[in-house]
Amino acid sequence: MPVADVLVVGSGIAGLLAAIKIGEHFPSRKICVITKNEAAESNTQYAQGGISVVTDFLNDSFDSHIKDTLIAGDGLCDEEVVRFVVAQAYDRLEELIAYGVKFDRDSEGRLSLAKEGGHHRNRIVHCKDATGASVSSVLLQKLATLPNVTLLTNQIVIDLITRQPTAWHSRAGTSCHGVTLLDCASSKVSNIFSRTTILATGGLGQVYETTTNPLVATGDGIAMAWRAGAEVSNMEFIQFHPTALTSFGSNPCFLISEAVRGHGAHLINQLGERFMFKYHPDGELACRDVVARAIAMEMNVSGDSEVYLDCAHIAHHLPDKFPTIYQKCVSLGLDLYLEPIPVAPAAHYVCGGVDVDMEGRTTIENLYACGECANTGLHGANRLASNSLLEAMVFAHSCYQDIARRLDNIPLRIESLEVKTSQPLQAAERTLVLQTRASLRKLMTEQVGIIRSEKGLQLTKTCLAELSKLISKLATGIVDFDLQELRNIIDVAQLIVDQSLKRQQNCGAYFNIDHEVHSHFPLERVVQD
Repeated sequence: MPVADVLVVGSGIAGLLAAIKIGEHFPSRKICVITKNEAAESNTQYAQGGISVVTDFLNDSFDSHIKDTLIAGDGLCDEEVVRFVVAQAYDRLEELIAYGVKFDRDSEGRLSLAKEGGHHRNRIVHCKDATGASVSSVLLQKLATLPNVTLLTNQIVIDLITRQPTAWHSRAGTSCHGVTLLDCASSKVSNIFSRTTILATGGLGQVYETTTNPLVATGDGIAMAWRAGAEVSNMEFIQFHPTALTSFGSNPCFLISEAVRGHGAHLINQLGERFMFKYHPDGELACRDVVARAIAMEMNVSGDSEVYLDCAHIAHHLPDKFPTIYQKCVSLGLDLYLEPIPVAPAAHYVCGGVDVDMEGRTTIENLYACGECANTGLHGANRLASNSLLEAMVFAHSCYQDIARRLDNIPLRIESLEVKTSQPLQAAERTLVLQTRASLRKLMTEQVGIIRSEKGLQLTKTCLAELSKLISKLATGIVDFDLQELRNIIDVAQLIVDQSLKRQQNCGAYFNIDHEVHSHFPLERVVQD
């Protein structure tokens, strides 16, 4: 019977850091990391910009970073959590440096600090424009040196194994004791029992037709936690990154980092006009919700499917500062000295998720969550740029600290459970699943995107209910990778819609034309759509 002391689901920065810290602290304990693709495939791998950390104490301060985070969150951040995260940032950065992450430095050896939207100081540490990939590579190398840590790749978790000592209709007292998973290569279904489980499964961008998230980002951790009875909040706050290469038809869309605007690039419309100052005094460096909504409204008014990022005046800096972005543009035939980059918003980050406290504990006993799948209270209604990797680092550390205190006193419960037999979909069934997934993503983009309405949300709610019934019927007796991902996508889509319908006032990344209009977006500009 497969067992582990600690199970970590996900191999992004949050999951890797938690596993490394726990593995080092408990060299005789068995730690197991599960990921449904190759180990490096995660949202972390695609993070370009960097990590927001106060390091220049002459020109920056904790208070300034806290203020910027609270403003971006539009009144819904948990200020205690914000202060907690900002205060820990420098120590967590030092740990990454000790592990071997080589952040960019200036000619005098000081950390090179970039500026991004919503920040009023330069405080983003980075590794060119491939920070996430650099961090992921170093952490995977570190993980490989720990003999008590097992990494299982190409495994999709189907559900959590939970125990409910109270009546069946009550969620009180639910505890987690492992997971049921499907081996994507062998199609074998198995149970792994554990003392504690950490969800670090990342985001859900693949719920939308246009996203910067990789194919693995299907909201798995949030969906399985919700099915088990965990509290899930703030799912209506989906952050759309303002500048993605959406017109080239790739999934995921290639991201043009916010740091490019921080370095001086301008957003312009089809007429060549800089338009952002019509919406916010910070122009291109306003918070992401403001910039994404402004771009959406410019496109609505003009009928165009994109705006442009003018980099001509900084093009000579791009090969050195942003080599990944520069090479991508060159490969697409874009001459950045002569022509702007066509960009549009794309689904990027969920600001809510599985509710956790400051130790990373969910409302289910022995179940933790960290990273994008967790709702910590840091982001409120809209995440401040480059606070995502920071949050993952801090709460991975919190999970580790709490587990280190408790692990010796947590029993390992092994139960005799029926193991489902994997049964592949028939060709027609697989076609139905893939077509349903494509239709759902299109529906979510059209009706539950940057600008929403009560009619669109109600329409989507009805459609999702029918899809859920269809897939539930199809899933009876079948365990299949594509079907499991679709099940998770439907679950998190329903959470997004249901929590959108409950929100009665526009805030941060949530904007509904039937509610009170955000002060930066006059009603007449919305109605023209």
